[in-house]
Amino acid sequence: MTTATLAPARVEDTRVEDTRIGLAGTLRHVGALTRRNLMRIKADPESMFDAVLMPIVFTVLFVYVFGGAMFHSQDEYKQFMIPGLLGQTGMTLALAVGTGLNSDFQTGVMDRFRTLPIGRASVLLSKIVAETLRALLSSAILLTFAFILGFELKTGVPELLAAVGLSLVFGMSIVWISMLLGMSMKSAQAVQGVSMLVLMPMQFGSSIFAPTDTMPGWLQAFTKVNPLSALADASRALLNGQGAVAHPVMIVLIWSAVATAIFAPLAVARFRKRT
Repeated sequence: MTTATLAPARVEDTRVEDTRIGLAGTLRHVGALTRRNLMRIKADPESMFDAVLMPIVFTVLFVYVFGGAMFHSQDEYKQFMIPGLLGQTGMTLALAVGTGLNSDFQTGVMDRFRTLPIGRASVLLSKIVAETLRALLSSAILLTFAFILGFELKTGVPELLAAVGLSLVFGMSIVWISMLLGMSMKSAQAVQGVSMLVLMPMQFGSSIFAPTDTMPGWLQAFTKVNPLSALADASRALLNGQGAVAHPVMIVLIWSAVATAIFAPLAVARFRKRT
C-alpha cells in the first residue's frame, strides 16, 4: 500500500525537477549521455560496421561496376560519384538512429531515464551528438579510401571541410525525422523498413550516382526538388571546383532548417508524451 502511493509521487517530483534544469545542467547531461552512447558502441563494435564498411562498399561497387558504363573512364566517374556519396553519408547513418531509439523504448532503457532527474531534451540531443561523431568517422573513411583509389581534390582543405560540414548539417536534420519515426512505430523492424522506403528513392532518384539529364522527364522533376541532388551538386562544386556553389548550398541549408524546424518540436513532443 505504501509503495503504491509513493511511486506516483516520485515520478511527479522528477518531472518538476526536470523543468528547473538550466542550460548548463542540460549540457552536462548531454555530455554524460553521449558518453553512454559511445560506450555502447565500444561494447558492441559491430554496430559501427555500417559507418566503417558502407563507404568502402559503395565506392568499390559503383566505381568499378558502373563507372565504365556511365562515364568514359572510371577516373572521371570517381570525380563525379565520390562527392555525391560524401553528401549522402550523413543521411544514411541518420536514418538508423530511429531503429536504435525504438529499441531503447522496447528494452526499458527509457523507463530508466524517466526516473532520473535529467532534462528530457538531453536524451535526444545526445543521440544527435553521437550520430555526428559516427558520420564524421564515416566521412573520414570514405575520403581516405577515395584518395587511395585516386580521387583528386581540385580545390583545397577549406572547401573539403565545407563539404563535410554541409553533409553533417543535412544529416543531423534528418536525425529528427528518424527519431520521430522511431518513437511512432511499434517495432525496430518497422522503423528500418520505413527508413529504407524513404532512403532508396531519395538516393537513386538524385544526381548522386548518375547525371539527371539521361533520366525520363518525370524523374528529372523529382530530382530537381530532391535535396540530395542539391547536396551532391554542392559537394562536387566544393571538391572539383566546377559549377555554382552558392545556389545548391543555399538549397541544402534551407531544406535542413525547414526539416529541423518542423520535426524537432514534433520529436521532442512525442518523446515527452512517451516518457
